[in-house]
Parts: sequence; structure tokens; C-alpha cells
Amino acid sequence: MITETGKVIALKEDQAWVQTIRQSACESCSARSGCGQRVLASATSGRANQVLVRNTVDARVGDEVTLGIDEQALLGASLLVYALPLLLMVLASVAGHQLSGGADLGAIAGAVGGLTLGFVLGRWRQTGRGHRYEPRLLRVNRIASGA
Repeated sequence: MITETGKVIALKEDQAWVQTIRQSACESCSARSGCGQRVLASATSGRANQVLVRNTVDARVGDEVTLGIDEQALLGASLLVYALPLLLMVLASVAGHQLSGGADLGAIAGAVGGLTLGFVLGRWRQTGRGHRYEPRLLRVNRIASGA
């Protein structure tokens, strides 16, 4: 389970708007001085992201909460969004090239058609399974106050 902490900023019926602040692991990394990722992270650090999730833990505005998403769901969504369209684009491009007798226009048409088919199939496969790919509220992080 991949987790992230955030703060509930608003409630909407049975859902909650949660704001998270993107954090960078660059501060604790030993290779930070020679890494290009640090430059990218510093350009976007501190940017707040907001996500609407089902409020399954009775969170209230101002509560710090933990969000989570299953690793397998994230991997599956990544494959549907990236790998399937690219794979179909390459296969359809080769098929278009062969069917057109080696013409570039056939390869281009096949590539566009395969890419489009990949996006449509990915969208169709995801339909009805939306909750699997959405982050969930796992818990409210209440700090116990000492007396």
C-alpha cells in the first residue's frame, strides 16, 4: 500500500477534499548533489495537491488523514494508460506497413489507429472499476493529548 498524509480541507456529502503537500526525498539522499531529479523536485516542491475521496473514516475538516492506494492497482493503471496504447501502436504500425506494401502512409495510419484503439480499450477496461484505481482514506491521524 502506497500511503500519503494530508489534511481534510472540505467535506462534500459523503466525500472529503484532502490536500497533500508533495514532499521530496532528496534531503536524505546521499546522491543529491549530482542528481537531476533534485532540480525537478525543487521546481515543484511545496505544491499542494487536492483529491476528492470517499469519507469512509468519518473525517472532519482540519483532520490529518492517511490516504492509500494499492500498489497493484497503481501498476495496473499504469499499464493500461501507457503500455497498452504504445504496444498496440507499434503492432498496428508494423501491420499497416506490411498491408500497404511498405508504404510509410500505411505505417502512420496503423500507428494512429493502434494508439487510438489502445486508449479506447484502456478506458473501456477501467470503466466500472474506478474505485479500484482511486485513493482511499485509511485512517484519521489523531494526536493523543496528555493531561
